[in-house]
Amino acid sequence: MLHQLKWLWENMDAKYHKRHIIALAICVLTSAMLLVNPAITQRIVDDVLMAQNPEPLMGLLVVMLITRLGREGLRYYMVVTMERDSQNVLFNLRRKLFSKLQYNDMRFFDQHRTGDIMTRMSADLDWCRHFISNIDFRIVDAVCIFLFACVYLLSVNWKLTLLLIVVTPILLLITKFYSKHIRPRFMFMRDKLAEMNTTAQENIAGNRVVKAFAREEYEKDRFRERNEAFRNSHLRINKLWLSFYPFIEILSNAIQLINIFVGGLFIIWGQMTPGELAVFTSLSWALSNPMREMGNLLNDLQRFSTSASKVMEMYFSNPQIVDAPDAVEHGRMKGKIEFRNVSFQFDKEMVINDVSFTVEPGQTVAVMGPTGSGKTTLINLLARFYDTTAGEVLVDDCNVKKWKLQQLRGGIGTATQDVFLFSDTVEGNVAFGNQELTLDEVKDFTYRAAAGDFVEKLSEGYDTIIGERGVGLSGGQRQRIALARAMAVRPSILVMDDTTSAVDSETEQFIQQQLRQLPFECTKFIIAQRISSMRDADLILVLKDGRIVERGTHEELVKNRGYYYQTYALQNGMSEEAM
Repeated sequence: MLHQLKWLWENMDAKYHKRHIIALAICVLTSAMLLVNPAITQRIVDDVLMAQNPEPLMGLLVVMLITRLGREGLRYYMVVTMERDSQNVLFNLRRKLFSKLQYNDMRFFDQHRTGDIMTRMSADLDWCRHFISNIDFRIVDAVCIFLFACVYLLSVNWKLTLLLIVVTPILLLITKFYSKHIRPRFMFMRDKLAEMNTTAQENIAGNRVVKAFAREEYEKDRFRERNEAFRNSHLRINKLWLSFYPFIEILSNAIQLINIFVGGLFIIWGQMTPGELAVFTSLSWALSNPMREMGNLLNDLQRFSTSASKVMEMYFSNPQIVDAPDAVEHGRMKGKIEFRNVSFQFDKEMVINDVSFTVEPGQTVAVMGPTGSGKTTLINLLARFYDTTAGEVLVDDCNVKKWKLQQLRGGIGTATQDVFLFSDTVEGNVAFGNQELTLDEVKDFTYRAAAGDFVEKLSEGYDTIIGERGVGLSGGQRQRIALARAMAVRPSILVMDDTTSAVDSETEQFIQQQLRQLPFECTKFIIAQRISSMRDADLILVLKDGRIVERGTHEELVKNRGYYYQTYALQNGMSEEAM
């Protein structure tokens, strides 16, 4: 846990370090101030009541009041300071974790579910904040109160004090045993929380699918199972705590019984004054309360440690795909693409196997093939979302691994079939990759993507909020806005992955015409199943099981009478005999 505390300290701004130390010092001071009133109580009992001398009473009461008010004022400042420090740590961790998310590669997101990431960014981070704002000063408070009370009581009557603290070693053994068994349960509970959040997130994101298949009841049952699993894990922790709690209570109450019984005997034997017994009575809670607090603190410490380990795993994760030390700066990308004997293996599955082809700047390459043949993987390798297992991907005769990632991806505009639009205006979505676009330029690219007409009919035109929580758009409308967004960065390589799959033939023809008349030079990389989307390409590739099984122009592949020709014949309603 020490490395977790060091990590938190390092994520607190330097100017807060001194303040936090001062706040902890105030915690120590206010713990010591708790001894003032019991000491004054001793004087009131012995020097005022027993001596029947009311003269010093008023002065003693005033000191008690001032001490109480001063302590509360200092505690208020301490709590406010701790909260500010914790918010500073929380702010810094959120910022750094979000930055990590931006630069982590695709494998990270393949391995971590969205619900798990959100749990780390919310509940787990809040426990890190909770340690700074609450747990650390409670630990200092409990330890200081116990130690100060022990020292003071030893000075009053060491025999009774030793009898009172004799139960402490027993308590320490209990808490150590409890701590050993509670951590794996907290880890399990935290995993169940992540599973529940993932289920909820997937349901919200896929709500349209749930309704389309009338699976509401199934989803309710699935969430209920996750919810019950989380609840049961929480109950098991509480059950474990409750099995230890009676022992802690018995030991704490034993202090009270020893104090009353032995203290009474000491007064009878003349070894204590009534005032000294009053001190023990008023401070016995200072010995028993830290024992009660110990169990709660252990719970909180284990939850903090579990959450911190999850956050740190994400915090210290490093992307595998980064700029090479010898990466070079390039001018504007020309758009030449070359795959040299490229193979790619994901986990143990070979997705791409010995693929080679070349596309010159300004040319168009089209890729088709059955589902799972590796078409989209080619795009991912081109933009270096993944690195090749073997072979090379080159852009402008330079291996993509030698390109600066930002420059490489900045030169590639991508529009996919699975469209994601941000909760922003139409203008904001189109200009996402190029914030310097004017409204006229946004309108021009929207028109080229055959989206201008329907955008202007929206309630607020280009200022209409769209996206996940915006107005509903059809699949084809979303695809066209995504295409406008890809064209708006004026890329050297324009990638279209089934971009026009949801539009009608007339709209597709218009888009194809606009693509041939773009106001900038670019190489086009088209993935499609429609022959109409690729028939004019300079090079058509047919993939099957990760290999190129056919290549050539439209006319050449039709003559070849392979997969491409069969698809062409089916889409053109040709008879089986003609095929």
